[in-house]
Amino acid sequence: MNMINTIIRRSIMSFLFVVALLTTFQSISNVNAMDLSDWINDYKYGAESTQRVKDNTSKHINLSTKVLNVASVEKTLISSSDEVKNNLTIEDIYDWTKYPKETVTATGYTAGVESTGKSPNHPGYGITYSGVKVKRDLYSTVAADLNVFPIGTILWIPGYGFGVVADKGGAIKGNKVDLYYETVDDVYNQWGKKTLDVYVVEKGNGKLTEQELANLNNNESMQVFRQQYIGSKS
Repeated sequence: MNMINTIIRRSIMSFLFVVALLTTFQSISNVNAMDLSDWINDYKYGAESTQRVKDNTSKHINLSTKVLNVASVEKTLISSSDEVKNNLTIEDIYDWTKYPKETVTATGYTAGVESTGKSPNHPGYGITYSGVKVKRDLYSTVAADLNVFPIGTILWIPGYGFGVVADKGGAIKGNKVDLYYETVDDVYNQWGKKTLDVYVVEKGNGKLTEQELANLNNNESMQVFRQQYIGSKS
């Protein structure tokens, strides 16, 4: 019984002490208990808001870092000169099976008399039916039957590279293509005549400009491969 009385007495004394403390604090600072409670809640909310901002900022930083890392990896994959030195080719980085294919007979031609009947002093020498100049490059000009492959069609031709249909020829009918080379020796030494599957990367709309051809050949991500296909005179 005495123990219970002692506990009750101590509880009452503790309560009175707290009341006296709050009363003294209020009289000194002119802040009542409700104000103090509000201040504590505001502080807690502010701390939580600050933490949320920090968390969101951290998430944005992490996301940005991931994006930069991915971009860096992709750029390295495409533009690493070391990979090219190790014989990485365009064939290795594209899945050609996703493109429609056509079986064609492919021969080589030049801008000279032997192929076009035009000599270098002819005003139309080296000018294709589309109006662009012949070119052996990452994207080379080729001739085709325009009923099969319209002007501007981009083909992937294994062993030759990208060919952009820019020309036609009287002897080119049906599934035949003529691949441009700079010299007769190049035609015989590098190609000759082959029957093979080519892949239609993009169907042309009947037009091709010098600027469009230049844009294809100057694609930054593909420059590391350009030397593998660029013409001997370039």
